[in-house]
Amino acid sequence: MKLENKVVVVTGGASGIGLASVERCLADGADVVIADLASSKGAKLASELTQEYSRRCVFKALDVTDTSNVNAVFAEIKSEFGAVDAVFNNAGIGGICPAHEYSDEDFLHVVNVNLTGVFRVARAALNIMYEQGSGSIVNCASILGKFGQSGTAAYSAAKGGVVNLTRTLALEAAPHGVRVSGIGPAYIKTPLLEQIDDETMQALIALHPLQRLGRPEEVANAFAFLASDEASFITGTTLMVDGGFTAGKS
Repeated sequence: MKLENKVVVVTGGASGIGLASVERCLADGADVVIADLASSKGAKLASELTQEYSRRCVFKALDVTDTSNVNAVFAEIKSEFGAVDAVFNNAGIGGICPAHEYSDEDFLHVVNVNLTGVFRVARAALNIMYEQGSGSIVNCASILGKFGQSGTAAYSAAKGGVVNLTRTLALEAAPHGVRVSGIGPAYIKTPLLEQIDDETMQALIALHPLQRLGRPEEVANAFAFLASDEASFITGTTLMVDGGFTAGKS
């Protein structure tokens, strides 16, 4: 998987899956933009990673719920780097609440970040990639983009939307030489999950036939592949990185 001299943008890139993807792309020879909230550690990380990998890594404050901000950030990236070769549309939030208790405000906020935010970023990237005649966008969906789970009405609705948005954008983008794919992670071992009690952790592990949680770098590996020219005939599909979670479900 080669990303030499590619310009890669990772939203939600200051932690978890996003940060693992940033490091993977830098290791593969790309210049990388960490796009995350202004309150994140993105600026500090970008400085440290530039020194560690001897590739250009910069931070851009990005709020995927703000259309003007998203458009401005991508315009800055195009101006500074000259291109946008790949985007990992990874920024997202969780949301657990019984459907009958969900307020409009909370439901719409989850959808705004996890679905409409993905669209805003993809739209900004596509406008640049269409001019180039090339590019790859990878949207982060979820196992819950294919299957429901109690208490996740907003999250599951949003991630299901991401899966179908990916298909639709792929059809539109193909004539322009641009690919749009998705990744569907299962439960990934991040600091957030490490805070749960052992009983709940074992229950989550048992959901995966491989009998463990995924690691952030395993999702990053999938992104690096889909972003690269090695995936040049792959578009419109969502690759499940789920330890077999969805294999036995219909």
